[in-house]
Amino acid sequence: MEEAEDQMTLRELYENSAEPVISFELFPPKTPKGEEALWKHVRRLLEFAPAYLTCTYGAGGSTRDRTLDIVTRIRKEWNVPVASHLTCVGATRDALRDYLRQADARGIDFIVALRGDPPRGDDEFRPVPGGLAHADELVSLIRSEFPRFGIAVAGYPEGHVEAPSLAVDIEHLRGKVEAGADIVITQLFYRNEDYFRFIELCGKAGIDVPIVPGILPITSYAQIARITSLCGATLPEDLVTRFEGADGAEEEERIGVDFAVGQVEELLRAGVPGVHFYVLNRSGATAAVLEAVGRRPRPAARRIE
Repeated sequence: MEEAEDQMTLRELYENSAEPVISFELFPPKTPKGEEALWKHVRRLLEFAPAYLTCTYGAGGSTRDRTLDIVTRIRKEWNVPVASHLTCVGATRDALRDYLRQADARGIDFIVALRGDPPRGDDEFRPVPGGLAHADELVSLIRSEFPRFGIAVAGYPEGHVEAPSLAVDIEHLRGKVEAGADIVITQLFYRNEDYFRFIELCGKAGIDVPIVPGILPITSYAQIARITSLCGATLPEDLVTRFEGADGAEEEERIGVDFAVGQVEELLRAGVPGVHFYVLNRSGATAAVLEAVGRRPRPAARRIE
C-alpha cells in the first residue's frame, strides 16, 4: 500500500495531539471463551477513544496469525488504527518480510518492533540462521522495505534485564531510534522517578522521539510479583506493604487501581506525550483509572457495517 501524502506519521500523532495520546495493548486469547471476553473488553476500551491498539503474539511467534486476525478485525470493524508486535524470535529475514507483507495487505498501521525474549529454556537469545540478532536490525528492515508502517520500539526505564547497565541499554535504544523508530513505548514501571530519570538520560543521549510511559494497573499482587520478577521492574516498598496487608482480591485490585491513578496523574501533570496501557485483555481497571484522571468514556464505538 502506498502511504497517502497527508497521512500523519506515528511520531506526528503524538507531537500534534492536543491531549495526551491513549493506547492499549492486547494479546491473543488461548480459548474461545477468552476470545469472546476479549471483544467485550475491546468494546469497553474503545469508549475511551484510543489513538490505536496493539496486539502481541505468543512465544516464538506461536500466535502470529491470530494476532493479525485480531488487529485486522479492530481495524475493519471500528476503523481504529492498530499495531502488530513483531519479534526476531525464530524468524528468518524472509519470514519477517512475509509477515510484514501480510500486515501491509491487511491495512495494519504500525509495527511494534522487538528483538523478543529467548525461547523458554534458553539462557540467551540466538538468532536462527538467516535471522536478525537485534531490534535495530528489524527496524532497519521495516524502514527500508516497508516504509508505510509507523514503528514503535521498547524502552526500559530501569534497564533491560540482559543489559550490563542502564547507560548501555540507552545506547541500544539510540540505535533503534537512529534506524528509524518513530516512538518509544516503555516497559511497565511503578516508580515514576525511574521514568523521569530515563527521559533525562535519553535526552542527553540524543534520543528525541516521543517516549511513552507504559502502565499496567495492578489487579493481583501475585501476578504482578511474578511479572516484575521476570522483567526486572521494581515495586515500591510501601506498595508491597499495602498489598501484603490486603484482605482478598477485591482489595488488591482497589489498591492497584488507586496506585495507578496517582501514577498516571503525576505523569500527565509532567506533560507526557501519552499513556500506553497494558490491559491484559481486561477493561475494568484501566477504565477506572482513565475515568479517575478525567478521561470520560464516550458513546460506545459503532461497528462499521
